[in-house]
Amino acid sequence: MTDTETKSMSIIVTKGTLDWGYPPFILATTAAAMGLEVTMFFTFYGLTLLKKKLDLKINPLGNAAMEMPMGGMHMAMPNIVAAMPGATALTTTMMKDMLKKKGVASIEELREMAVEADVKIIACQMTMDLFEYKKSDMIDGLELGGAATWVDAATRCDINLYI
Repeated sequence: MTDTETKSMSIIVTKGTLDWGYPPFILATTAAAMGLEVTMFFTFYGLTLLKKKLDLKINPLGNAAMEMPMGGMHMAMPNIVAAMPGATALTTTMMKDMLKKKGVASIEELREMAVEADVKIIACQMTMDLFEYKKSDMIDGLELGGAATWVDAATRCDINLYI
């Protein structure tokens, strides 16, 4: 996979919400831009980040760390408010607006950057079967593999992350 001169990194991606979609793609594209060989292994709910059509949401329920800038301060959303109908749509819209306002690339853009940077993207075959996804549901440029595929890559990597 890599020669002894090239640094490498692998990332296991297990979550597929809007807020959890950013860290693995930002880290992967940054590492690739720095010359590392990068492998991303998408399993369970992380697999949804590879779907051609994304409809990512962010749910504040139970996320005590979620604070949104409002009126010059940071406001946390109480769980009782987060449990109300429409709260997920509201927080998703707020987050997407804030990301756009700050010029942060979308998940779709970051995915494209990862593919263009030759990041190796592996979709977990077992999870594909479990959730009845077809490869045609997913973006182009990925390969199918299982845990052994990731373990094989990870044993040769300098950095292994679980997100």
